[in-house]
Amino acid sequence: MKGLATAVVFMALIAVPAAAADPDGEELFELCVQCHGSAGQGSFLALAPAIAGLEEWYVVAQLEKFRSGVRGLHPDDLAGLRMYPMSKVLRDDAQLEAVAAYVASLPSQDPAPTLEGGDAARGQALYAPCAACHGADAQGLEPLAAPSLTDTDDWYQLEQLRHFRDGIRGANPADATGMRMRPMALILANDQAMKDVIAYVMTLQN
Repeated sequence: MKGLATAVVFMALIAVPAAAADPDGEELFELCVQCHGSAGQGSFLALAPAIAGLEEWYVVAQLEKFRSGVRGLHPDDLAGLRMYPMSKVLRDDAQLEAVAAYVASLPSQDPAPTLEGGDAARGQALYAPCAACHGADAQGLEPLAAPSLTDTDDWYQLEQLRHFRDGIRGANPADATGMRMRPMALILANDQAMKDVIAYVMTLQN
């Protein structure tokens, strides 16, 4: 796995435009396009969620987690294992913040629902505990480090809830916000409950 990560970092480094001594956020984002798409629309096949329009502070926080290894090193987190070496390409905080600002500037994509079997009516009741951090309209609350959920793919929401439930994400003591999220995921009894909550969240898209 270490050899693979090193190879990914090397390939990413040579992909940085040679003409740009200090690439801006748009140039740095070229490293992200292969998985997340040129408009940040994401790709299920690449296990890459839509990221366009995500809050800048949230993108910064997640990139910092990947870069430090707080997130993305669990052997069952396939997408995270890819993100860890990619985050290492950002050589300093200035580059990390530049690409985060560019991602936040992209128009939100409002991903179309892909999951089947979710009941939004049941999900509305199950969402009540989530509203304490993510807000009644799922638009997120920065003071609580809770991102907006409305522009996130439903398949990615389900994957991450499962990751929190199974300890793939949110079990690292250095991940304070993740550790806060994990017990909330455990409140949801099964995948059906997760799908119900997600179905409700998808009704709140802008």
